[in-house]
Amino acid sequence: MSGLNLHLETFDIREHFVSPEACARHFIDATLRAWDDSANLVMFPEFCWMALERFCSGPDVLHEVAALFWNGLWPELSRVLSVPGKAVVLGTVPFLNGSGDLRNRAPILSDGHELHQDKLHLTPWENAFATGETIHVWTFQQHRIAVCICLDVEIPSLAAVLKPAGLDLLLVPSATETLLGVERIGRCASARAVELGCQVAVCHLLGKTSSTLVDENVGRLSFYSLSQSAFAATDRVDEGELLDSGHHTRRFVTDPAAVRAAREADFETNPSRVPAKTIRVE
Repeated sequence: MSGLNLHLETFDIREHFVSPEACARHFIDATLRAWDDSANLVMFPEFCWMALERFCSGPDVLHEVAALFWNGLWPELSRVLSVPGKAVVLGTVPFLNGSGDLRNRAPILSDGHELHQDKLHLTPWENAFATGETIHVWTFQQHRIAVCICLDVEIPSLAAVLKPAGLDLLLVPSATETLLGVERIGRCASARAVELGCQVAVCHLLGKTSSTLVDENVGRLSFYSLSQSAFAATDRVDEGELLDSGHHTRRFVTDPAAVRAAREADFETNPSRVPAKTIRVE
């Protein structure tokens, strides 16, 4: 079972486009370039599609961004980027569901199929959104994968729910405004790698803008592996430099064989192998 060539790409929210279609073209071209350069799976950061906000002038910007993306841009994005053997997590964008609730949604295209993940836990400034209810686990190139959007990776109860899923890879598109937020995401992503027995990739939004939702953004591109003997010879915590602007990419190759070997080994302590237990608090 071969590893995935994983391409992480930041996005600077200050990026100016002449039209919404030009914005979409940026993500299409970046994805196609990465795929052409041997990447299997591409990930962009949380709220990267708030770059569309400058094309919205009404009183409810988030609803306008949702309509612009899903009604205007998504059909073409899906058509062009639905490619067998390739996958992309297109950051996140507001989504208006049938009940009239806004969700912070990650659009995903995998092996020609349309998937998604809604954010399950919301920050105080996401008060216009409703929480999602489901964590989706999907398979790509024999990897079991889930997306945890930013704050979701910081929630231990969600990690407990995911533990029986046997993940190979956890993807974390994120947007954080301070170093403390970057640290929380990174430290929790590293913990998820240990306790879930999977590899974890993090991709952050960058740049400053006048948006009330994502006004200041700093982050890094990082990759975390298990602290097990199968990974003894590798860099188990690979955190890129702290960034606040510009265009940056990093590549990582997953090691599913080592993940499976660590999960099956019974000669060393491995938290991912320890079954859940009901514990009283007194």
